[in-house]
Amino acid sequence: MAIITIDNLQSKRIISKDKSEKLLDVLLKETDWMHACGAKGKCTTCKAMVMEGEEYLSSRTEVEEKYLEMQKLRTDERLTCQVSVYGDIRIRVPKQYQLPHLTYSE
Repeated sequence: MAIITIDNLQSKRIISKDKSEKLLDVLLKETDWMHACGAKGKCTTCKAMVMEGEEYLSSRTEVEEKYLEMQKLRTDERLTCQVSVYGDIRIRVPKQYQLPHLTYSE
């Protein structure tokens, strides 16, 4: 079991019970999360900023490595469609991918 806390979404907490499930799928069960390409790793709109718990995330995929090289992904960011969670983490939604119908704190 893992607890995902979204800091800038009123510290919303989401529980993940399936270690094989992608983070995006876990998030979408409890909230809305940007994902323009349909979770295929062809964009970066589903990215999350990892504040704590990087060690509880699966290894970077080739897709994430490609975006790192292209400087479209920072070292503290992960694509939620590519990563699985194995323990408690804290994340933030990057400002450019915040959805207009949700209320975020900065």
